[in-house]
Amino acid sequence: AVERVAWEPSGKEIRIWNSGQTWPLFDLGTESVAHYGFPYMMFHRADMQDLLAAAVCVVKPDAIHLNARCVGLDQDGAGVTLNFEDGTRARGDVAIGADGIHSAIRQSLFGADEPRFTGIMAWRGVIDVNDLPDGMLRPIGTNWVGPGGHVVHYFLRRGALVNFFGARERDDWQVESYSAVGTVEECLADYVGWHDNIQTLIKNIKRPLKWALMDREPMDKWSLGRATLLGDACHPMLPFLAQGAVMAIEDGLIIARCLDAHDDPESAVAAYEAVRIERTAQAMQGSSDNAKRFHNNSLADPEAAQKFVDGQWDTELIKQRYDWLFTYDATTVAV
Repeated sequence: AVERVAWEPSGKEIRIWNSGQTWPLFDLGTESVAHYGFPYMMFHRADMQDLLAAAVCVVKPDAIHLNARCVGLDQDGAGVTLNFEDGTRARGDVAIGADGIHSAIRQSLFGADEPRFTGIMAWRGVIDVNDLPDGMLRPIGTNWVGPGGHVVHYFLRRGALVNFFGARERDDWQVESYSAVGTVEECLADYVGWHDNIQTLIKNIKRPLKWALMDREPMDKWSLGRATLLGDACHPMLPFLAQGAVMAIEDGLIIARCLDAHDDPESAVAAYEAVRIERTAQAMQGSSDNAKRFHNNSLADPEAAQKFVDGQWDTELIKQRYDWLFTYDATTVAV
């Protein structure tokens, strides 16, 4: 099912924002399988969500209830009650707040969070590959790095679509929303002087979305009694390490294993947090570190740019940044 909706890149590369000078980073096909046991796959988020939802419904057809906005919870020694906007309630043994970066469950448990604007705004768009010149893009994930910004693009849906992600240092847009719509003209203005491939991609985005990137400190605790958090609700990270959804999927598997392994729900919840908190904090830090790396002012000068990329993407440094991510096995880590 995964292979039907995924795209498997043959590798990743770094390119300079204006000249297009290219550095291969790593093989994601044969070498990935040899080192990590699996190929590297890229997905349209909606395709992955549909796949997971369908699998849940095979196990329990009535498990998913839509149009139910949770606004908080209450708990006692015997269980947890979710409270919904329409006044209805639901009771269970455990509550897992997987409700995203603006989590109502997190706020109910721990109060409001304190996001900090990073000084960076992001663009995202999906492009029909048939709208692009033949052969313009190679079958690899590409990261264009430049002074004050970067662009990432890769294929989706078995090569039918191209995902465009661009980050730019700006302080005039500070809305943390994934559905605010910008214009192609505004996006182009953020990438004046960048490579022709970047210009072509932007011109073919039908509906460019924009949002401000906020940074948060890792939580030192995200569980309370029988209630806990998962994914962006407890460890939201900047989209610079490609690990946000990965961490949430790992969380899901670990919390399920903990609930199986522990008779007492509170013990299961506590064990889940203990297993996951250090790894997710490290992923958050790695994402923040990449912002400085991708946007370095040294990239403005060709000679300095070559020296900077040679140093920052040295083979050994790449292994240090990624091996700990790719060698983790959520099916066997002790719970």
